[in-house]
Amino acid sequence: MILTKNEILKAIEKKELVIKPLNKNQIGAGSIDLTLDNQFRIFKKDSLIKISENVDYKKYTKLIKAKKIVLQPREMALGITKEKLKLPPTLCGWLQGRSRFARLGLVVHVTASFVQPGSENKQVLEMINLGKNPIEIHAGDRICQLILERTEGKAKFKGKFVNQNL
Repeated sequence: MILTKNEILKAIEKKELVIKPLNKNQIGAGSIDLTLDNQFRIFKKDSLIKISENVDYKKYTKLIKAKKIVLQPREMALGITKEKLKLPPTLCGWLQGRSRFARLGLVVHVTASFVQPGSENKQVLEMINLGKNPIEIHAGDRICQLILERTEGKAKFKGKFVNQNL
């Protein structure tokens, strides 16, 4: 069951759901807009990436801090949300791009959009420019939205990215 604005506000008021920093103007009818922080990982050119369970994306990327980046067509970069989420064991979430940016060719979260129940971290975003023109992205942009859902039962995420950073 997806949480609507009133249910999101109730969960925040009860401190069941914690989002820091939180701007209540970012809460919509059925989602919460999240903003882009000023940290990005840019992929190194011409590196063969060998996919395995132990692959480390940091080996193939360079961490930068910037107010903005420009994604060329077919270029990918990693970003991270400014907001840190703390979900209870009874809530999970889905990160989705915002349609205003998707219509320009920006894909904000490629495949790993599920936010596990009990997560307590910022969210890493896989951003790709699928358009034909360069796209300028700014720290502070309301880049994606979080859709929250109640779980059946309780769970707590304990995976590899439990203390996720960029």
